[in-house]
Amino acid sequence: MPQLGGHSMPPYPMGGYGEPGQGTPPAGFQAGYQPVPDQPIMYQPGPVSPASHQGQPYGAPVPAPVSVPAGVPPGLEYLTQIDQILIHQKVELLEAIIGFETNNQYEIKNSLGQKIYSAKEKNDCCTRNCCGALRSFDMKIKDNTDREVIRLIRPYRCVSCWCPCCLQEMEVQAPPGTTVGYVKQDWDPCYPKFSIQGPNKETVMKLEGPCLACNCCGDVNFELKGKDGTGKPIGRISKQWSGLLKEVFTDTDNFGIQFPMDMDVKMKAVLMGVCFLIDFVFFEKVGETNQRNTVFS
Repeated sequence: MPQLGGHSMPPYPMGGYGEPGQGTPPAGFQAGYQPVPDQPIMYQPGPVSPASHQGQPYGAPVPAPVSVPAGVPPGLEYLTQIDQILIHQKVELLEAIIGFETNNQYEIKNSLGQKIYSAKEKNDCCTRNCCGALRSFDMKIKDNTDREVIRLIRPYRCVSCWCPCCLQEMEVQAPPGTTVGYVKQDWDPCYPKFSIQGPNKETVMKLEGPCLACNCCGDVNFELKGKDGTGKPIGRISKQWSGLLKEVFTDTDNFGIQFPMDMDVKMKAVLMGVCFLIDFVFFEKVGETNQRNTVFS
């Protein structure tokens, strides 16, 4: 069935993950903050007021916040209310026409297709076009008031299973300058695996993808599990199939992220970082060379 936001199907089960009566989520899933009692619901900062939001067209920025739960990094208040995020990579005309690699840009939306954040890669021309999809970068994630709320720092690393000491890593800061977590690729000869870590590099969750991380006429799902990597999935990052023309001629990708509603908002920010890292490692194309990699390339 058609869904708002232009997606034919959501990248996650409509009923969410888990079953009624399922046990308490693993460590790291309880939010590290307590909402202030009797305060109204938070909304993502935007250039419009709640009053003027009435009757706004679909896709417009959501209203400005009216309260701040204690302990939540500034700008991440809206993440306390949601369990789904859609990420859409913007089409770069120069890149699509002549193959000259430009900085990737993304729009981050809620399940209704409303823009809640924007993200842009930052590095130099030489790094982008010489290092390809493995390039290092800083990525700034900003809210609808153009305030930077998250910064992703990715050093140059390889993806080969023959170099287990130099696998992918990413640091997540929220706000910029304050580290809230890390993403670290785990060595495995067959499957793409990642550890989601806290600020002290303690493992909180595991993420595992399919043996062949490329989408041929279908979605690619990376399942999120507890820190031991076993049991039922508690979330998912999905690379959506965008259609034959887009998949062949551009590297613009669409992703969906689902996580428990009560997950620590800082870990939700780290999961956004994981999503961008997955995009670069497995689905990024540079020039005429398709660099859709696997961990054992």
